[in-house]
Amino acid sequence: MSDSKNLLLAIGLSTLVLLIWQVFYTIPKVDVVKKQQAVIAQERAKKEAELNPPKPESINREEAIKEGGRIRIKTASLHGSISLKGARIDDLTLANFHVEVDPKSPEVMLLSPSGTANVYFSEFGWLSTKNDVIVPNSDTIWYSDSTELTPTKPIILTWDNNNGLKFVINIAIDNNYMFEIKKTIINYGKTTASILPYGLVNRTKDISKSQNTYVLHEGMLGVFNNILAEERYKDLISDKKQTTPDVSGWLGITDKYWLTAIIPDQTSTFDANYTYYLSDNQSRYQSDYLGKKLDINPGQNITEKLHFFAGAKKVKMLDKYAQDLGIPLFDRAVDFGRLYFITKPLFKALVYFNDLLGNFGLAILLLTIIIKLLLFPLASKSFVSMHKLKQFQPRIAELRERFKDNKIQLQKEIMELYKREKVNPLSGCLPLLIQIPIFYSLYKVLYVTIEMRHAPFFGWIHDLSAQDPTSIFNLFGLLPFQTPAFFPIGAWPCIMGLTMFLQQKMNPPPADPTQATMMKWLPLFFLFLFYKFPAGLVIYWAWNNLLSITQQWIINKRLESK
Repeated sequence: MSDSKNLLLAIGLSTLVLLIWQVFYTIPKVDVVKKQQAVIAQERAKKEAELNPPKPESINREEAIKEGGRIRIKTASLHGSISLKGARIDDLTLANFHVEVDPKSPEVMLLSPSGTANVYFSEFGWLSTKNDVIVPNSDTIWYSDSTELTPTKPIILTWDNNNGLKFVINIAIDNNYMFEIKKTIINYGKTTASILPYGLVNRTKDISKSQNTYVLHEGMLGVFNNILAEERYKDLISDKKQTTPDVSGWLGITDKYWLTAIIPDQTSTFDANYTYYLSDNQSRYQSDYLGKKLDINPGQNITEKLHFFAGAKKVKMLDKYAQDLGIPLFDRAVDFGRLYFITKPLFKALVYFNDLLGNFGLAILLLTIIIKLLLFPLASKSFVSMHKLKQFQPRIAELRERFKDNKIQLQKEIMELYKREKVNPLSGCLPLLIQIPIFYSLYKVLYVTIEMRHAPFFGWIHDLSAQDPTSIFNLFGLLPFQTPAFFPIGAWPCIMGLTMFLQQKMNPPPADPTQATMMKWLPLFFLFLFYKFPAGLVIYWAWNNLLSITQQWIINKRLESK
């Protein structure tokens, strides 16, 4: 009994000691640590706020457009307005292009005013060489003689600095996407004014959404002295600024399908600049030109003429502008790539066939037939050689059995057989190698040209430039459930894989067992490789395989009959 009491007393005292320790030491220590951690967290948050100040809240685009005076733009291709504050062209949507295939979806937005989530605008003005002349700036309110700009009704903007200089901007627009801008300075004062003309395109851009791939360029773009000058967004962040002095040509900013470009007067030179900077903690990218110094004497006026393009990169239209306005290499705004000499002819052929047949999908099928006809002699020799190789398979199997312990002698005997029978085992690869640049060029055409965007085929293909929307996992829409969006293998990729499998069955397997095993898996590999490719490209490859199978079957039958 006494031992039990002692044990209970010991337990009680131990518990009391632990409680006292917690109250007078552990808890205060924890509170101190928590306070220290809170102070550290506050200091860290303060430093982060200093280094990365919060982005200002963007205003609604519709609200921004309502602020201040505006001149409405109304053409068959463009909707939008020009701000009288700063004389900026900063509000444009493309009337004939929509965000989705559905024509009821919103129009594609190109330009947007400052303060909005996606700032994108153009501005044209003057700089004083010595800051001794009052010139208009981005806060200047201009006077307009009209409230609407149409192809038949240009506008005139005027502003007087009340110090001897009057500034006038005449703006006209055509039925497509080209603005004609005439900037005039009238000196009615008593002293000579020295002025530098400029023009710029400025935008914010989330480069994580930029499609800078090996197939496509997005970012700064220009042609200086007949040389294409491209600068990707991420490269400009590193470089901060690129200047190309004393050039002629044009410059701007390009997206996959859309372009803004300033075309200064081609009779004089300018300094071209690509610039990156931070403004209100937002990344800003700018293409601008700075013209030569203008000295305007008393009683004199000087006019500078330039053009501004803002719209869709339609190749035929760009070619016409290049010819009519003398714009060098303007069609290079479309990223035809290094294989330009193949890519653009393919594009022109597709457009021509589309005009004949009324469908770009049918144009692709017809183009494939023409390519097959052009390569017919080479392909026929290849198929004849492949047929002979297939006939030699029993003899090769016999050699393998005879020299199974002597690999060197086996290879020597096989090569002697090929030489004796005048068969080239690599002949089947040549047509495929020739097709690679054609395939890549067609991929470029389907991927980068606006003409292919939302171009339908038959059945379930409503956009040849996008991947096949069906999926094998719900039997191409027959089963009533959605499939995983990250892995939708469509019907056309499956058709393409099947044609590759059938074509492979018509050819002899490689002599090497390892290569033969790899070739068996090749159709499946291509199936997983192609499922994300544009549907038009997959249709081309499947149709090309089907034509090859037909051609090879006819040649095999003819040879077997002999």
